[in-house]
Amino acid sequence: MKVAVLSGKGGTGKTLVSVNLAAASAKATYIDCDVEEPNGNLFFKPEEICEEEIAVKIPKVNNELCTGCRKCVDFCKFNALAYIKNKLIIFDDVCHSCGGCSMLCPEKALTEEEKVVGKIQKGKSDQVTVYTGILNIGEATGIPIINRLLADNSVQEDKEIFIDCPPGSACIVMESIKDADYCILVAEPTLFGVHNLNMVYELVTLFNKPFGAVLNKCLEDENPAEKFCLQKNIKILARIPFDASLGALNSNAEIAVNESEVYKDLFSSLLEIVTKEAQNETATDS
Repeated sequence: MKVAVLSGKGGTGKTLVSVNLAAASAKATYIDCDVEEPNGNLFFKPEEICEEEIAVKIPKVNNELCTGCRKCVDFCKFNALAYIKNKLIIFDDVCHSCGGCSMLCPEKALTEEEKVVGKIQKGKSDQVTVYTGILNIGEATGIPIINRLLADNSVQEDKEIFIDCPPGSACIVMESIKDADYCILVAEPTLFGVHNLNMVYELVTLFNKPFGAVLNKCLEDENPAEKFCLQKNIKILARIPFDASLGALNSNAEIAVNESEVYKDLFSSLLEIVTKEAQNETATDS
């Protein structure tokens, strides 16, 4: 079972939910796909860490062979190539590493070289295998790192896999949820929270993914996020209270299910609900 945890913005409680679900499981894999600002490892403090660099292939031009035919420029749909003042210019940041330009070049003036864009760390924390993707500062996209994280064969060994997605609904989030069996949408009880909840709601609906919502920082006052869920017929999986003690645990990078019986019960119950929801969806599809 692969469960992706999403939110429309950072700070909503996405990592809180995914970390505690993994910790509540008997055996799980936690994958931090928020490669620009990964922080799940701060909670798990994994040991026996092994590291792998992630590189992409970028075209490199031999100007002595280039005749300026511009076939590569016309081919590239991402505008990663331009021919200016009798010289081919390559824009690494928008290159999607498809390799088409080098294959197409009639003069063989384009070759490919590897560019390291980040790394992956893998470690163990009690019963949880922890994967962390880290994007190098200044790189434009973490998609190659996310693809490598989710393609790792050893990730498939565990029964329960929790994917801590990047915030928002951009391409990196799409890559994070594409193989998920179930999605959890985490929302705050504000009008701004509803706006961000709607973003990920539209995304999972577009991808036809089964999903439910977890409402975080709940107060006794009126909850716009809850009202939105009722209007859209979104199943509310759990309500996490606005609690100073939980905030203290979170700010000290402590896992709530390991420190509090109340939150151990809450996230264990949430895990049972999500497991049943995912199993029901699988049974319906089959």
